[in-house]
Amino acid sequence: MPRFLVGDELGNIKSVQYNPASQEEPKPVLKTLHDGSVTGRTKGHPKTRVERGGEDIGKLSAAHANGAVSIFSLEDDDRLELLQEWKETRIKADQSFIGLAASGGRSSTFSCTTNGALLMSTLKDDNSGVSHKLAALPSRLCDWRLSHDHQTFAYGGDEVEVSLWDTERAFASPSESSARGAPANGSKKRKQSDTLFPGEVWRAKNIQNDFLGLRQPVHNTCLTYLSPSTSTSQQHLLAGTRLGDMRRYDTRAGRRPVAVFQGIGKVGGVKTVEKGFSEHEAFVSDHGSNVYVVDLRNGSISYGYKGLSGTAISLAASPTHLASASIDRYLRIHSVVPLPDKVGQHPDKKGTVLERVFVTTVPTAVIWDQEKDVVPVNDDEQEGEDIWEGMKNVGEDDEEA
Repeated sequence: MPRFLVGDELGNIKSVQYNPASQEEPKPVLKTLHDGSVTGRTKGHPKTRVERGGEDIGKLSAAHANGAVSIFSLEDDDRLELLQEWKETRIKADQSFIGLAASGGRSSTFSCTTNGALLMSTLKDDNSGVSHKLAALPSRLCDWRLSHDHQTFAYGGDEVEVSLWDTERAFASPSESSARGAPANGSKKRKQSDTLFPGEVWRAKNIQNDFLGLRQPVHNTCLTYLSPSTSTSQQHLLAGTRLGDMRRYDTRAGRRPVAVFQGIGKVGGVKTVEKGFSEHEAFVSDHGSNVYVVDLRNGSISYGYKGLSGTAISLAASPTHLASASIDRYLRIHSVVPLPDKVGQHPDKKGTVLERVFVTTVPTAVIWDQEKDVVPVNDDEQEGEDIWEGMKNVGEDDEEA
């Protein structure tokens, strides 16, 4: 019974709980957890991002168009209690948040804007205050992601190559970062574009020129981490481009992509990408009304979801279902079908749209609440198990005799 949390253009935060076994009440249940429309904070520049608190799933973060970032405590009765709120002063009217992540282990929230304003905010143990650390990244960013262990982050953008950074060194002073072993690539013979910033671990290199010898434009619209890694310098990344291609990177194998999957984004390029829970599964949407499941073993589209009428601007995967938030004001719950065992084989079944929920306003972000489903135990089955456990083996009776 997965639950998804949704942020919309007016600053509202809602939850959609899907119960496929429900027969009495509607399967998807929509609740408003936080009414942000009364503050008018997003008027003129609607944008809200939500993120769950990592290991500490009792906290929820939200970023708004006016630069405000809020941390809530999510109670068991679906109430949101505001813990702290602050404002990113470096954001301008024509800019927005493109990254928001939470690290539950140290109660830190990371936010990043399109102009490269990176902020790490850490709550005190008693939630009475918050401390901030600032960092500056390149501008014209389109997406920013934090790794699973929070040790690294990655970004990409318009004429900004995919880049991997060490989180701790990114917030250190330049002298401290250099002392900790920042790569020294700044020789005169090297191009300036090859020189890494203090704290930067790895940067991608553009693909080769086209058949006319012309440079390929760089426009990374979205990216995600593919698999957890304990090494900051060894990461697997997947990026989508405005040209509609997906580029897979292995930082150990060099700076150019190890695989380029062309033509995935059919309309307007790739809009967003999310890694699925299966090993080789990725969910991709474009600027049309397409949501696909991509097999990362060969870059083929395994299947697509039918019946969509708006661009899916945010995707959220759970172990059992996929949620998509679209500009047509619908949140859709999709079924997920395992990929075939053999590469290139067509799946026996395809995923479908199970339910759709009208959320009144345009959603801007959707996430899974990270709560694992608990399978209920049938009373009759439990009785049978108790009977079997109470019975003795024949060998045991002989030994007692």
